[in-house]
Amino acid sequence: MKKIFYFAAFCLSLNFAVCAEKVSSVLEVIDVQSGERRAVREFPRKIEAPNWTPDGKWLVFNSGGKIYKISPAGDSEPVEIPTGFAKSCNNDHVLSADGSILALSHHTREDGQSRVYVVNFEGGTPSLITPVGPSYLHGVCPKGKFLVYCGGRKGNYDVYKIPLCGGEEIRLTDSPALDDGPEYSPDGGHIWFNSCRSGLMQLWRMNPDGSNQTQMTFDKDRNSWFAHISPDGKTVAFLAYSASDVKPDSHPANKNVELRVMPASGGEPKTVARIFGGQGTINVNSWAPDSRRLAFVSYKIMDAPKPEEK
Repeated sequence: MKKIFYFAAFCLSLNFAVCAEKVSSVLEVIDVQSGERRAVREFPRKIEAPNWTPDGKWLVFNSGGKIYKISPAGDSEPVEIPTGFAKSCNNDHVLSADGSILALSHHTREDGQSRVYVVNFEGGTPSLITPVGPSYLHGVCPKGKFLVYCGGRKGNYDVYKIPLCGGEEIRLTDSPALDDGPEYSPDGGHIWFNSCRSGLMQLWRMNPDGSNQTQMTFDKDRNSWFAHISPDGKTVAFLAYSASDVKPDSHPANKNVELRVMPASGGEPKTVARIFGGQGTINVNSWAPDSRRLAFVSYKIMDAPKPEEK
């Protein structure tokens, strides 16, 4: 129970509290085949979790509770996506397969808990989908019928799905350990997620009805988070922390982490980049439509201003 309370408080604090260190954020794109990295833009503030729109025209990110879009070329200013009352959005936001719907997680004013909403990508008034909180969104079914998310219910965090139009939620996992980060494969045949039920945090996948839960990574010295499947369904990208640096159920900011990829069919992962990041780097799917490039955020600790000499 203590662990679950810590996790919930941890997630909330990271989304709203100002970090002790002031950071700048670098929105980057990496070619996972060549390893070539390109900075799209550096921001003098915290931004998080880029999504690439299916048409390739925009990168979507959150900052300061709001959602923005920017050209991947970095040749224009960010544009805020109007989300009405939802001004406390966290880094759990995704797009529908056709790019018309933005699904997001917003912390309500009443109790501060995250709940899932949907809104037109061009903006508007969000519609509540998950009345129960906390709910942290991570994926949309390719056919647009369901959303999948991590939900905290009765002291335990598990994977749930719910109809996109709202309705009764369906529990898909029931491990006493933390299950998080669910995401559909592009063909809808699997839901990937991460779980520390086997000790360290590892990647798993299951059928859309929750059956056949299968471990997919087996690292002995890393905690693996947030599986993101490429649009062609062939590659899974994810974030890895050193097991000696963080607890299995923790994904903090401001850590040395690795961006890794592996075949979606299973196999040995490889590291494509080592960066300073963690929370906010790739919490949600950030593959380009070409299934070769990946957007992410790295961070820099900004020096505190020196006192003026008298």
